[in-house]
Amino acid sequence: MRKAVSAMGRLAGWPVLRQIHERDLQGLGLTARSRRSAQLVARTAEADRVVRSVCPYCAVGCGQLVYIKGERVVQIEGDPDSPISRGRLCPKGAASEQLVNNPLRERRVKYRRRYGTEWEDLTLDRAMDMIADRVIETRRETWQDRDGEGRALTRTLGIASLGGATLANEENYLIKKLFTALGVVQVENQARI
Repeated sequence: MRKAVSAMGRLAGWPVLRQIHERDLQGLGLTARSRRSAQLVARTAEADRVVRSVCPYCAVGCGQLVYIKGERVVQIEGDPDSPISRGRLCPKGAASEQLVNNPLRERRVKYRRRYGTEWEDLTLDRAMDMIADRVIETRRETWQDRDGEGRALTRTLGIASLGGATLANEENYLIKKLFTALGVVQVENQARI
């Protein structure tokens, strides 16, 4: 008798019988759920807070909802209130949670000396100082006050800037002002959508 009851219990849990009993023949409703899937909870439901952001990958600027639990990003989804993307993200934007949480993500400044074969770690302050020193040195070495005919130039062709696609108008404005003040004339941005 116990075997018959046990067999009936197993049969009652069989998805095909549940689909027939619940009239969900295509298995699109709750009959498709297993005991395991019934216990699952969405990462978005467990988040402590939600922060609005913008996808970092291209110049479109799709809106994102970043779900955070315990100061760690647990999920990133499209923001339905974004007038640009209306809740949609491309595959790269949808996978941008990996940009933050990937265990292989490099989190230190890496530097390889000239003719070097190994990378070394630098502090951010040290790296910024090295960049500033090189900008000053390059500007000094390549500065042009006048051309061959005596016309004023006040420029350097030894430095150029190529901005990224995710820079905002305000950031591009400030970059252009900085490089113009330095005498750089080769300032461009690759955002061409």
